Parts: sequence; structure tokens; C-alpha cells
Amino acid sequence: MAVDLSEILVVGVSTRALFDLERENEVFEMDGIEAFREYQLKNEEELLKPGTAFYLVQSLLQLNKIADKKIVEVVVMSRNSPETGVRILNSIQQHGLDITRVALTGGEPLAPYIDAFYVDLFLSKDSKDVQTVIDSKECAAALLYAPPTVFNPKDARVKIAFDADAVLFSDESEYRYKTEGMGSFHQYEKEHENDALAEGPFAKLLIKLSKIQEHLPTRIEYSPLRLAIVTARNAPSHMRVIKTLRKWNVYVDEVYFLGGLSKDKILEAFGAHIFFDDQETHLDGASKVVPSGKVPYLTSSPLNEIKTN
Repeated sequence: MAVDLSEILVVGVSTRALFDLERENEVFEMDGIEAFREYQLKNEEELLKPGTAFYLVQSLLQLNKIADKKIVEVVVMSRNSPETGVRILNSIQQHGLDITRVALTGGEPLAPYIDAFYVDLFLSKDSKDVQTVIDSKECAAALLYAPPTVFNPKDARVKIAFDADAVLFSDESEYRYKTEGMGSFHQYEKEHENDALAEGPFAKLLIKLSKIQEHLPTRIEYSPLRLAIVTARNAPSHMRVIKTLRKWNVYVDEVYFLGGLSKDKILEAFGAHIFFDDQETHLDGASKVVPSGKVPYLTSSPLNEIKTN
């Protein structure tokens, strides 16, 4: 029987994103697969600590308990073999995570399995896998930073924050700003504020998040799934963002137009379970206070040329 996941948010998360496996990865990198296998078998019953994506995954799964139907599915994806993956399976159970789908590829890349599991969002600490998924345009994908030293979700609501250009929207406006300057950027955005911005790598994810809000028990303004945009844009380029969201029929709870101010304090006040941005200059500070992920540009993007020149 075919499984319909069209109205379910499917999150694919690597084991290093879900759990703190940095020590284990160090063993693998320095001593090889045999030492890694021995280490995992020896510590098979030891509970793994939360990684960067843990609290997001935990909170998203809680939404299934209050929605009028299942709206979130999480797939744990790992290059572990079935043998070395037992510790991960044990930790999923011990943490009480309602996860039933697992991919253990025995050393093979994870990216080819994104489509097979109908993934909408892929979270990983492997840059090659993330870049491959971004280039495939099959779903949203982010390379996760190390988790903040201290992260205490402010309440039971799930809070997800996004940058705008090159994340929710295409990198066209970002390219104009970087090549033509702020004045040209603002003028163009003002003149085209009634033209919807083109979709970026996280557009379909935002649209799906907005749709699953409809299955939650409270009015959208009080939804336990709260969405925010935190962008360096400011007036007069702000209206194009709002009008684009209207045309997408997407409700976003909060928007912050910062005009170049630091994002970390806003994100800390918002209490984001995850923040997605394309620029390291924003992520370096943000990742210290909230779990954060970098959205890489398409390999073919002209922004890569600007970065390297």
C-alpha cells in the first residue's frame, strides 16, 4: 500500500546532527573503521547526549500528540552499519523519540536516499551530503553548526527562524546587493515590491510548515508551531517580503527587519529551536545562542564567485 506523505512534514536527520557523536567521529577519523566499530560495540548501552537538531526533532514530534492527525515524520539517516547503529537505535528509544524509519547505509552517502524517504528537510554535519542535496533541489538542507553550550527552549512551542534572501527566497536579490550596492538593491526592491520573489531552497519547506499548522488545535496566531523571518533587510525593501508571503499564502508569526544589526540577540529572545542562514557572519554569533544551520548556495550560483574573489 502506498504511503501518502504529501501533508506530513518529513525531516531527515543524520545521527551526528541528532546526537553528540563528535568523540565517536574522532575515533573513526583518527583510528579507522575497526576502532570505531569496537568503540561503538563497547559503548552500545551508553546513552548518547543531544546534538544540535535534538530539541527541534523532539519538539516537532510532540506536535503529533496534539494535532488532529500525524503531521511530522522523522527519518534518522546514518552511514553506520546495522551493527554499529545499535547504539543509535538504543538512544532513540531511551530518549523516547517516536521515530520508526531509519536508514543505515554502511558507509554510503546519505543524499541518494532523500527522495526515497520523501524528505522535506535534511539536517546533517556532512558538507558533501548537504551540498549534494541542495544541488539536487529535492528538498531543503542545512549544514549544522555545533550546538550552543547552553540552550533552554523558552516554552513548549516549536520555533523555527529563517533568513530571507538565498534561504526562503532565491539568491537574485542577494547577488544584486553584493554586486551593485545597497542603493541599487533598495531601489529595485521598492520598484518591484508587488512582484513575488522567486522561491529559494527553503520556500517549499516554509509552505509545508504553514500548511501543517492547519491541523493544530489553536488559532494560527496561537499556534504551537511558530515561524519567524530574521533578515538584514529593512525599509524600503521590506514590503516585497511581506507581499511575497501573501502570494504564497503563507502565514509567518514574526518578522524582524534588522538593517544590518546582529541577529543573535533577536534569535535568543525568540528562542529558536533552529535558525537557517546562508552567511557565516550571521551564523557565527547565532550558533552560540540557538541551534543553527548553514544553507549553502547552489554550486552553480554566482555568489560562490563573490565569496572566493
